[in-house]
Amino acid sequence: MTDKVCFTSDTCHLADVRARVRTFLSANGFDDCASELMVLALDEACTNVIRHAYGHQCKPVRLEMTTLSGKVRFVLRDYGRKCDPSKIKSRALEDIRPGGLGVHIIRQAFDRVTYLPQARGTRLVLEKSLPA
Repeated sequence: MTDKVCFTSDTCHLADVRARVRTFLSANGFDDCASELMVLALDEACTNVIRHAYGHQCKPVRLEMTTLSGKVRFVLRDYGRKCDPSKIKSRALEDIRPGGLGVHIIRQAFDRVTYLPQARGTRLVLEKSLPA
C-alpha cells in the first residue's frame, strides 16, 4: 500500500495531512495510541520543515507513506535549506518550557529516523514496525 500527499508549506494543510496519516496507519493495523503518537511526530516534522527549511515561505512538501514487509515507511521531502543531521537535537526534557520537543517526539514514535540532506533540501525517512 502506498499513499502520497503533496502540499504547500502552510500550517493550514496540516489537518489534512494528519487525517491521511491516520487513515494509512489504521489500514495497517495500528491502534489509536500508536497512531496518534506517529501522527503527532509527523506533524512536528512538517512544522519543522515549515519553520526551519522554508522560513514560513509557501513551498512544496511531499509525504510518501509506504507499507513494506513488516513495517511502514514515511518519507518527508522538502526543497528548502538542507539540514545538518549532527545539529538536530531535542532540548533536555528537564528544561521545562514550551516547544523544542519535536525531535524527541519523532524519535520516540518511530523505530528508525534518518535525515538525508539532498542537493536541495532534506529527505527525512521514518520507519515503524507493523503491529504484531
